[in-house]
Amino acid sequence: MLGLTILVGFYFLGYVLHSAAHIPLPANVIGLILFTACLFLKLVKLEWVEDAGEFLIRHMLLFFIPFVVGTMVFFHYIGIYAVQLLVSLFASTAGVLLVAGWTVKLINRKGGKQRESR
Repeated sequence: MLGLTILVGFYFLGYVLHSAAHIPLPANVIGLILFTACLFLKLVKLEWVEDAGEFLIRHMLLFFIPFVVGTMVFFHYIGIYAVQLLVSLFASTAGVLLVAGWTVKLINRKGGKQRESR
């Protein structure tokens, strides 16, 4: 129970920071960044949150039910715009893969030059 309390506490801390400081990130992302930083700084021990994390991951499918139900409301529009949706889905996926590949290639090329100069 302590682990779940810690995880929810970091979420609420992210929510407070998001609301007070108007940080342009979602509250859950802010909380996750703070939680990760505290794990690396050894302020929070992994053993404290491990059981709660395993429980949440084991039941993760339940968190997608609202999304699927919400999608069913717009099922008619999905059918009408299916071609456009599929084209944009495949184009954006290909674009991300290309950019990621080129970025890794560029980083490796620069890293190789630095190693050779040493």
